[in-house]
Order: sequence, then structure tokens, then C-alpha cells
Amino acid sequence: MKKLLALSAALAASAISMSANAQRDYISIVGSSTVYPFSTVVAERFGKSTKFSTPKVGSTGSGGGLKLFCSGVGSATPDITNASRAIKSSEVKLCAKNGIKDIIEVTVGYDGIVLANTTAAKQISLSRREIFLALAKNIPNPDGSETLVDNPYKTWNEINPALPTTKIEVLGPPPTSGTRDAFAELALEGGCKTFPFIKAIKKQDKKKYKAICHGVREDGAYVEAGENDNLIVQKLVANPSALGVFGYSFLEQNSDKVQGSIIDGQLPTFDAIAEGDYPVSRSLFFYVKKAHIGVIPGIEEYLAEFTSEKAMGEYGYLAEKGMIPMTDEERANVLNTVKNLTPLTKK
Repeated sequence: MKKLLALSAALAASAISMSANAQRDYISIVGSSTVYPFSTVVAERFGKSTKFSTPKVGSTGSGGGLKLFCSGVGSATPDITNASRAIKSSEVKLCAKNGIKDIIEVTVGYDGIVLANTTAAKQISLSRREIFLALAKNIPNPDGSETLVDNPYKTWNEINPALPTTKIEVLGPPPTSGTRDAFAELALEGGCKTFPFIKAIKKQDKKKYKAICHGVREDGAYVEAGENDNLIVQKLVANPSALGVFGYSFLEQNSDKVQGSIIDGQLPTFDAIAEGDYPVSRSLFFYVKKAHIGVIPGIEEYLAEFTSEKAMGEYGYLAEKGMIPMTDEERANVLNTVKNLTPLTKK
């Protein structure tokens, strides 16, 4: 009788333990608002064409997604996070601190960052130098001296008489967004380093240089409009004098409502981004928690779907959605990483 009671107690404890450690039956994905529409279409097709549940995809921004991703291992944490920028060394360290030792980085394609306005207004042509002068918190003194001042410009024509007389008003993503990070690096810094005295600071003090070149003004000229790029499109339609910052795919999907500005002589077109001619373009990624593979069902199969020729190939369904495909050589490297589940080496 005692043995029977002991066995019953053991079975009950085992059942409680299994219940406490029950795993999700679907893949949990968070992260970049730019990668979100691509990830969503893959998730939907994956759910319809396989025996696995449709993955749940959330749009939290790249920084927000990586924070959630790096919070720990287990079914209460995401399996995958999308990112419109590469993971930072500080984020790799945060993951390691919380027990996430192996992270798989998957590059999925390219995207251009556009500075767009409504099609009801005149298309604007800007240089990266003019974008920096319009949006940076501190800029070179307009008197020509090699000093920095708080940004005094209120209207575009104050920067260049050929530009519109409208006030500088740019709607864009918050600091947690990978699009914001990439825009700061490619557009703002691209214009910032055209000033030799600022460029020289980089050799002496990288932190100071980055603060100057990536610092965005906080006086209302740049308006943080959240992670919802569709909302920015709606606001541009309602305000013909405003410009908005978002990924090329949203321009492609809303070409009847908004148009991309010409930057350094280049229009943001599919071919210009693919060929590297458009100056404000970046790689898109997602990151996978290797510890969850084989535990949460379907992760390997989801990776296979996302990296398949029919999805991210030159004529795949993601290209139809506005993603710029990688070269065959680049795709071969990605497929090798996915096939072997090769973890990211330390940054």
C-alpha cells in the first residue's frame, strides 16, 4: 500500500512538473516593424502549408524585440526576434547574462530607408548633408566657424534657398527602432561627416563623434510617431508639408499615397537599393534562440520556409512584398548557416 501511495505521489508530482514546464505549440516572434510584414507573410504561409501552428508575430521595434529575446530561455520568452539592424555587442552580452549562449543570425535581404511625403505635394530632393542640418540636435555654426550650436533651422529653405519654405517637420520612429538606428547611421552620419572638423573628432573621441552625428533634435522638428509605419503614412496624407521616415516596403505598398524623396541624386527604387546606389539602405535580419530549437515545435521548418527560394529568392514572394533580395552567393552563406544552425560568433 505504501509503495502504491508513493507511486501515485510520484506520478502526481511528475504531472505537475510537466504542466509547469509545458511548452508552447507555436513559435513566438517579436521585433522590427520593418521586418514584421515579411515575417507575417512567411508565418501565414507556414501555418497553412505545414502541420505546425501559425507563428505569432509581434511588432515591438528592433531594440524592444532584442530586449525581450535576451530576457532568458524558456517558453515565456520569444524564440525569434526580427531586426532591421545587426545585434549590438551589448545585446549579445545581455543574452549571455540571461543564459542565452547560442544565437543564430539570419540575414534575409535588404531594405532602403525613405524620407517620403504625400503624392499631393511636390517631390523633394535632398542631400544627406541637408538632412543632417535639418534634423541633428547640434550642427556646425552657420557663421562658418568650426563650432557647434543648437540647431537654429526652422524651415527647409533656411538650409538651402532651393528647398521649400515649409517648416521642418519629420515623422519618424523612436530610439528603440532599428530603422531609427540605421537612419542615424546612414543618413545623419552620412551628412555629418561631410564636415571635416567633425569627421576629425572620430579619431580623437568616437563617443563624442557619435553623439554629434546621431543626435536628433528634440524641439518638435523631429516627431516620434511610434513603431507603426502605416500610421506615419496616414499622417503624411493628412499633412502635405510633413516628411516621414520608414522602410522602402511601406513606400512600395503605399505608392498611390506617398513618394520617396531623392537623396544624393538617387530615387529609392528596387533596383537602386539592390545595386547599392541608393545611399540609405541596410540589411534586414532575424535572430533565433538555438536552445529553443527541438523544444518549441516547427522552428527549423520555419527557418527553411523563410530562407527558401520561393520566399526570399530573386523572384520570391517576399520580393513581391518589397524586400530587396540578396545575391546568390549571399543566400548560399545564409542557407549554410541555417542548415548547420551555426551560432553567431561573439561581437
